[in-house]
Amino acid sequence: MLVAGIVAGALGSILGLGGGIIVTPVLTLMMGLDIKYAIGASIIAVIATSSGATIAFLKDDVLNLRVAMFLEIATTIGAIGGALLTGIFNTSFLFILFGAFLLLSVYNMLKKIFVGEEVLKSANPDYLSTKFKLNSSYYDKQLKKQIDYQVENVPGGMAIMLGAGVASGLLGIGSGIFKVMAMDTAMKMPLKPSSSTSNLMMGVTAAASATVYFFNGSIRPDIAVPLALGILVGSSIGSRVMQYLPAKIIRLIFVPVLLYVSTQMILKGFGVSI
Repeated sequence: MLVAGIVAGALGSILGLGGGIIVTPVLTLMMGLDIKYAIGASIIAVIATSSGATIAFLKDDVLNLRVAMFLEIATTIGAIGGALLTGIFNTSFLFILFGAFLLLSVYNMLKKIFVGEEVLKSANPDYLSTKFKLNSSYYDKQLKKQIDYQVENVPGGMAIMLGAGVASGLLGIGSGIFKVMAMDTAMKMPLKPSSSTSNLMMGVTAAASATVYFFNGSIRPDIAVPLALGILVGSSIGSRVMQYLPAKIIRLIFVPVLLYVSTQMILKGFGVSI
């Protein structure tokens, strides 16, 4: 559990995915744990990853706190709406739809890897980002320079976050990947602030749903405690390593994760057991 937690925490904090995507397969496939308890442990993993990574990202001023709180409004509304719509919509179609969206994100990631990195490009000022002071800067330890960036297409980012919230509430899936995609692809934020900001947002979202899992008995302390301890260590390591990694390397790690999740969602949409 400790080793799995360290690995999940490190990768989760680097990619902004919370570690749940690693924890659930490890607990169910490798350790034979019931999916109910694996999901409960995954929620704790997300909170632990967010807690461990956010401390380092806040200290180094990498994450964009204003963007996090602004987009969290859309995610929360979407999650509540998704939960209320459970049983009304055909979830198979939604799984396929969101899986296809992630495949499109894979294409965008690959284009940025092979055509050129977007971090240093000039951005067009966005009215909403200027009004709400969402534009920011961070010190890139790998490039050893201060990078100023503009946040573009705020409505598009909000729409994706609303959809991510609906997906999370309706389909019971983590929305960390969608959070990173909203900021990196739609809003044109550099990948490192996108990943670190996603870490903070996931903790807020997961904390709200953790109480439900706690009271229905899905969270087992004998599983969650060692896992969370490992994740706190791993996320602290990963959050520091991430700042020294080139954005291209982070994208190369991200692409297979996106392919795995998108394929999993599409297969589930077609009723293929995973």
